[in-house]
Amino acid sequence: QVQLMGSGGASVQAGGSLRLPCEVSGFNRSRDCMAWFRQSPGKERGGVAGIDRKGRTNYRDSVKGRFTISLDNARDILYLEMNSLHIEDTGIYYCAATRLCWPLSRLFVPTNFPNWGQGTQVTVSS
Repeated sequence: QVQLMGSGGASVQAGGSLRLPCEVSGFNRSRDCMAWFRQSPGKERGGVAGIDRKGRTNYRDSVKGRFTISLDNARDILYLEMNSLHIEDTGIYYCAATRLCWPLSRLFVPTNFPNWGQGTQVTVSS
């Protein structure tokens, strides 16, 4: 059973940066892949960024060039580095793990993920 614990949420001003860590345990690097999701006020939970077992990444169009997903294999921590934050990036961010890793577009579908961390709130203000 993969267990995840996301954290790092905060209130920041637009244009600022934030890094969200997610501690992961029980995952298999040759089998599992991971992603970050966001649930903004009044919207459904949607994929933001995903990373597969080979390190290939996929990003929602609105965050490309601003967000970076990475996995620290030595420390078993999944990160989401967020730069140039927009007000629209406000929401609850969740890390998640799945075995359904291909095609990469699967990493944007919440129902493909059986393992979730608790959400962490990111609020971006003007």
